Amino acid sequence: MILSIDTSTTVCSVALHSVDGALISFYELHLEYSHSEYLNQMIEQVLQNARLQMSDLAAIAISEGPGSYTGLRIGTATAKGLCYALDIPLIAVGTLEAMAKEVSPYYGKGTLLCPMIDARRMEVYTALYDHTLHIVKEVHPKVMEEGAFAQEMEKYQLVYFGNGAEKCQPILSTGNSYYVKDIVPSAKQIGILAVEKFKKEDFKDVAYFEPFYLKEFRTNPSKKNPLGKR
Repeated sequence: MILSIDTSTTVCSVALHSVDGALISFYELHLEYSHSEYLNQMIEQVLQNARLQMSDLAAIAISEGPGSYTGLRIGTATAKGLCYALDIPLIAVGTLEAMAKEVSPYYGKGTLLCPMIDARRMEVYTALYDHTLHIVKEVHPKVMEEGAFAQEMEKYQLVYFGNGAEKCQPILSTGNSYYVKDIVPSAKQIGILAVEKFKKEDFKDVAYFEPFYLKEFRTNPSKKNPLGKR
């Protein structure tokens, strides 16, 4: 059994797959800022629903990013802790690839799959895949402005989706594009892709693995002087 975790956005999900790819149990929670409070409970519930124990797990899979800095940290810490405790391997799956995996069965040649994760303002984390999930353009941050993806849309229909996609509709709707709503990163797709990595023994070093943040985490310094006015 492979336990998969996705905490890359506001949606938190946990899935359990057998090593032949069958989905055994799944739990998804659409509740912002809930990851640290509910993730361990969700893992317990998924195992309980399948009448399994931690000792039945063969590997832990994690959504490696990009995405929410805090969410990725929580998911990674939980996954690494389980791997250490159970002495089982860690598998990392790209968040954007997993999103494209969900959409790919419905599109064929002549389309480019464009998952988008919100990166605030008019910026998104994105990548381009063909219908077979072959990567056409690597994961990158992109500021969405007039003319975005114009060159790609001359040859292909751009299918875009994710929590960063809705705000891009005014820019992309005039081109050769199609917006798919309600697509979120999910442990279901993480698990499916993790099964293939498990068969290839494509594992991460538990001690040194870090999420793929794509950009450095920044905080805005307080304008208040903690020592008072001078």
